[in-house]
Amino acid sequence: MSDDKKHGSGSVAAGDTSQRVGAEVVRERGGDPEELREKLVDAIGAEFTTYYYTTLRCHLAGHEDYKEITEDARLEDRAHFELVFPRVFELGGRLPNDIRDFADRVSCPDAELPTPQGGDEPDVTQMDTEDILEILLEAERCAIRTWSEVCDMTRDCDPRTYDMAQRILNEEMDHEAWFIELLSKERDGEINPAGHFVRGEPGDAPYSTNNRFNDSA
Repeated sequence: MSDDKKHGSGSVAAGDTSQRVGAEVVRERGGDPEELREKLVDAIGAEFTTYYYTTLRCHLAGHEDYKEITEDARLEDRAHFELVFPRVFELGGRLPNDIRDFADRVSCPDAELPTPQGGDEPDVTQMDTEDILEILLEAERCAIRTWSEVCDMTRDCDPRTYDMAQRILNEEMDHEAWFIELLSKERDGEINPAGHFVRGEPGDAPYSTNNRFNDSA
């Protein structure tokens, strides 16, 4: 009787743990799960390394409002990493074992403190707030391009990954608007509103954070 059920069987044999139906249905719908999972590793590597906005935030001395907004962005980038990394495993992939390899393959430039031309270390005595804000802005723009590409790759073949990517994209667009607003005021003296609102909690990630589980019981 079970053999007559439309979705009771498919390209993966019953009991086979070497393949994943979740990846095969992506392939059947025209996607490439191997290519996609590698793209996701590159994308979440960028989210993981931009969590190191920590050092950029610390050097926004005297601008507590800027620091608060940067804190929201960096914690939400961590939420993006946490949201997507299980999908890499679901598609039959894995994360790089060496964190240096992970950092080297990210899809965006490092969001690090600016260094003087020809120098190896940043000169913190000459640090300009606008330089830090520009680095933050460009990091968010790279993320928008990255997750837009993931959306394009998955729109018609992988609704699960598409849902994650578009949720992250919503927040990255928020982040870009925040830093445009701050940089416009700091550098150009222009009011360029983002409609920024305070998150419920730092790093609230209203689109990308899944409901947290309490397993203490």
